[in-house]
Amino acid sequence: MTKLAQTAAEAPVRGDTITVLWTGAFAIVLTAVVSGIWTGLLGANLATSPAIPWAAGVMGLIVWALWSWLGGRFAPRRTQPARCELLRGGPLPASVTAWAIAAGVLWVVALAGFWIVLHRLTSAHGNPVADVSKLPPATVAVSLAMAAISGAVSEEAGFRGYFQGALERRGLGAAAVLVAALVMAPVHALTQGFVWQTLVFYLLVDAMLGALAYVTGSIRPGVVVHAIGLFVFFALVWPHDAGRQLVWAHGADAAFWISVAQAVGFGALAIAAFARLVRLTKPA
Repeated sequence: MTKLAQTAAEAPVRGDTITVLWTGAFAIVLTAVVSGIWTGLLGANLATSPAIPWAAGVMGLIVWALWSWLGGRFAPRRTQPARCELLRGGPLPASVTAWAIAAGVLWVVALAGFWIVLHRLTSAHGNPVADVSKLPPATVAVSLAMAAISGAVSEEAGFRGYFQGALERRGLGAAAVLVAALVMAPVHALTQGFVWQTLVFYLLVDAMLGALAYVTGSIRPGVVVHAIGLFVFFALVWPHDAGRQLVWAHGADAAFWISVAQAVGFGALAIAAFARLVRLTKPA
């Protein structure tokens, strides 16, 4: 092979590597920036007028503009198809969307049970949750919903759209799901702690969301599932972590076995729903 031919052969490889690296870095920066904007807005809201959740409205406009920009709506017409391919935010048939959301929500319920069981069996620290007892309930509910939506949009767009999509288009196939999940692991650990329980939990979460994007070819169902999951854990699971008692010290009560049944039962239902989703999306 001549030097010219070798250089020509290596050029696509370098281009693929650069694309994977920049989409991965972009996903990390995107989630950090969106999280920082929401934190700043919420802090200003609570400091000035906690009874009026105006930060959620402002953040909603920012999230809409972000989704539009990432999908190429404000880009030159010639670059719009490339932006749409990067985001992977296109619509799906109603049946595919319904089964994807069903499979994801069932997995979220199973993971809620798994989280509780894990924290009853091991002395792991729960996720830090702010004390909202003195805030108006409406402000808390609206703020939790917007935190879930903004987090879901930024992570799905960045990691499952731009980054995982780039990996898939470069031949990794289903392995792209695992690679994207592993890249996200340190990001989760920075905010929730470098403990194995948290890393295992988020690996299961990210694998499910990545699988939804891989099977359907769109991040739309994942955005919905991700937002529902964040809201469920913010509102119903993580606030009770501090009061969970270790089974080894206090015994296995009925609540523990209910959580075990929840994890196993809903996990089985999620796998069945996912199998149905695969059959729906499998090429003829």
